[in-house]
Amino acid sequence: MQGYGFRFFRAGGVDQVELKTGADLVALKDLKQELWVALSCPVLGLQFDERTLALIDADHDGRVQAPELLNAIAWTNSVLRDIEELSVPDEPLKLSSIDQETDAGKLIHRTARALLKSVGKSSSDTLSPSEVHEALTKFNQEPDNGDGILPETATPDESLKALIKTVLSGVATPSVDRNGQPGVTKDQVDAFFAAAGARRDWNVQANSEERAVLGPKTATDIGAFLAVRSKLEDFFVRVRAVSFDARALTAMKQEETAYLSIGARTIAANAADFETFPLAHIAPNVALPLHQGLNPAWDERVHAFYEKIVRPLVGDKDSLTEQDYDYIVSRLAPQLEFQATKPTSPWDAVDLAQVDTWLEAGAHGQLLELLSQDLAATEEAGALEQVERLVHYKRDLLRLANNFVAFRDFYAPGKTAIFQIGKLYIDQRVLSLVMRVVDPAKHVTLGPLAATYLLYCDAKNDKGEKMAIVAAVTNGDVDHFSVGRNALFYDNAGNDWDAVVTRIVDNPISIRQAFWSPYKKLVRLIEEQVNKRAAEAEAESQANMQKNATEADAISKGKVTAPPPPPKKLDIGVVAALGVAVGGITAALGVFINAFLGLGFWIPLGIIGLLLAISTPAMAVAWLKLRRRNLGPLLDANGWAINVLPRINVPLGRSLTKLAVLPPGAQRNLADPFAEKHTAWWKWLILAVVVGTGLFWYLGKLDTHLPQKYRSVSVLGEAAPANVKAEPPATPAPTATPAPAATTTP
Repeated sequence: MQGYGFRFFRAGGVDQVELKTGADLVALKDLKQELWVALSCPVLGLQFDERTLALIDADHDGRVQAPELLNAIAWTNSVLRDIEELSVPDEPLKLSSIDQETDAGKLIHRTARALLKSVGKSSSDTLSPSEVHEALTKFNQEPDNGDGILPETATPDESLKALIKTVLSGVATPSVDRNGQPGVTKDQVDAFFAAAGARRDWNVQANSEERAVLGPKTATDIGAFLAVRSKLEDFFVRVRAVSFDARALTAMKQEETAYLSIGARTIAANAADFETFPLAHIAPNVALPLHQGLNPAWDERVHAFYEKIVRPLVGDKDSLTEQDYDYIVSRLAPQLEFQATKPTSPWDAVDLAQVDTWLEAGAHGQLLELLSQDLAATEEAGALEQVERLVHYKRDLLRLANNFVAFRDFYAPGKTAIFQIGKLYIDQRVLSLVMRVVDPAKHVTLGPLAATYLLYCDAKNDKGEKMAIVAAVTNGDVDHFSVGRNALFYDNAGNDWDAVVTRIVDNPISIRQAFWSPYKKLVRLIEEQVNKRAAEAEAESQANMQKNATEADAISKGKVTAPPPPPKKLDIGVVAALGVAVGGITAALGVFINAFLGLGFWIPLGIIGLLLAISTPAMAVAWLKLRRRNLGPLLDANGWAINVLPRINVPLGRSLTKLAVLPPGAQRNLADPFAEKHTAWWKWLILAVVVGTGLFWYLGKLDTHLPQKYRSVSVLGEAAPANVKAEPPATPAPTATPAPAATTTP
């Protein structure tokens, strides 16, 4: 069975599907998702209509997954008569393209007509996103907008406005109406009146004959006792301790040192600095004074306790004994036990008398009626959202797919991907691969894996808005980049932002840059060492000057006697070691020079070989990293789910970082009045030729090309390096001839 005839293009080292028509989008459900470039993307932080992404994000988790994109395409296909409407995203939605054979299509078509009428375009047959936005704005400002949320502005009645405000005061996270204002829901209104009713019923039981020992306000007046109960018990325990053992008196009283820090500053009117101190002076068998000698931080609370609890239960007293306290606790015991059953709610501070006033006026029922009227518009609101969904999908689905299923907009010349948020100008170049940094911690981990030279910057505009960005440097050199450098960032809307480099991820940019990098690093190392040594020497010199000045001043005042100059010593061992070192270095250098000069006419190739030997490792590393340079880790750090590694090769890199060039037709005046005076290059060339020729003549390399009298061996004689005569072979020592054997005569 033959499937849909998808077309693919090769970009970033990956085969990517080509999406141009509505039929291509509908067929995406049959394309294996392992061939998709991305499987999800964030709703926020992209150069794309966030409302469209929010409509696609069905589960409202802040991410658009592949199934949600497919569902959006399928829904659009179900309500359009011609799916090819999606292939012309720049044109408004034609109402005639809506399929009115289905119930959903009929509702959308009817609502679209009503929407056009609301914006004064009844005769129009097309609908644009801006017209939908205008109509929705008007609808959302209506009191009955179908969201089931009632803000204060939904009613002109001041009493109902006060009630709504009171209910909102107990809601931790208020619901927001379509018009953007906080409001109350039916459940919150019902909860408020239910909490008030429960509190009223509890108060009735709390003021029963058994518990109302203080009269009809026992349930509320007992709060004066609860406010000081722990402090009263603390006082009487301290008194019992010092009554048991006088040695505990010092420990039970506040140390004198605690008053020192308080007395050294201005004391607040509420004397809060004394909050943790005892209620009164501690002594054996002492009663608690109720009027004089009280801790100033607790004076008002103790006075309230006296008026509401002590006087009704034990009468007028100047002090309270522990026996009096125990009696009060016993009388209040039933009420104290019942306090544990007191219902609590966020609206406990609301006066029940005010709640009764609202109930008598029927405010509860009025709010419920307003909420019911608002909910009656739910169907209309849903239909408006369906129209909004269709108009947004018609305009944006094809572009989203080409930045999600494939990255056509990123790899197409002259287009901008939805993750590219602007351009960064720095160091005579324009960086166009700039992304927002959503999660800095993830970028610290994933950023280096992109194998790309990255500049992380903090950007700020004239409105005080701030954001973090990351820009890829893919062309030129990196000699002048450093943390702290300033740059200028332009977002896609043309707004300018001041940018400061905060972090750099160092990676190769090109083979050429990698070739020279070892020598540049060596130069920087030498400069750093020279600067370091110079700074150390300067610091040492300054220290010596200060020391000498101090000593001279002391000597001039007769405080000390000038010390005799230290005898100069010459360490023979050091001199010998230096001599050996210099000799070794000279010998090694001589061997190298002789070997190098021995190359003769091959010296240029030797120079090239030496350069390659030094630069080849750096170029090999650069070649390997450039083959791995890709966008994936940066997008993953921003919440994408990248399915492949979209690579950035060298030609693409050059297009993403534009170097400064003069505009066509520009004229240059090369006469720089402040240019440094340099010796002409041809003079150096002549000098190099003369020195080289002399060196070759000295070595005898030119003797075969010169007349006899001009050859080095003729001019320099035995001193010429080429006049090396072979030594005659050594004459072997004469061997002794054996004497003839004596003849024996028989």
